[in-house]
Amino acid sequence: MVKIIIGVVIVAIAVIGTFLILDPNIGITSTSGAVTEVAETFTVTIEGEVYNSGTYTLQDNATLGDLIDTAGGVTNNADARAYYETAELTKGMTYYIASRYDTNDVCNTSEVSKANVNTDDAETLATINGINSTVANSIVTYRTENGQFSTLEQLLEVYGIGNATYRKIRNYVILHA
Repeated sequence: MVKIIIGVVIVAIAVIGTFLILDPNIGITSTSGAVTEVAETFTVTIEGEVYNSGTYTLQDNATLGDLIDTAGGVTNNADARAYYETAELTKGMTYYIASRYDTNDVCNTSEVSKANVNTDDAETLATINGINSTVANSIVTYRTENGQFSTLEQLLEVYGIGNATYRKIRNYVILHA
């Protein structure tokens, strides 16, 4: 009879441990009856010049730097001028790390010519394939009214830039020098 009770206790502990491993967000009640606070999490996706593109679950207040670290870091071809590691993440968003060199250049010696969406004027922005003068003016107006861009993905908030245009221009713009 004692062996059965010990067996039941061991199985119960194993089941509880399994549930905690499968869902660590389960609140554990302390002896005082209060539930311990569990950090909120959300998922975001990263692609481009990182070692492990994919979707990751991060804790609230995570930054792009945290996401890059989780994805194994950036490759040697990543353009550090196209992202801020301190940028706050938005739940469900896909973030892109642009390449510094032309992806068609096997030796990675031809740097891509890029425009700075935070400092360049509309005429310079319009030299990027996919940005016409109307969109270039919209970018300048957006940053004047809302402040500088902290991620490339904020370009999707600019009037005239949809997913297709964003995908076309994201390798040809930077955020800082």
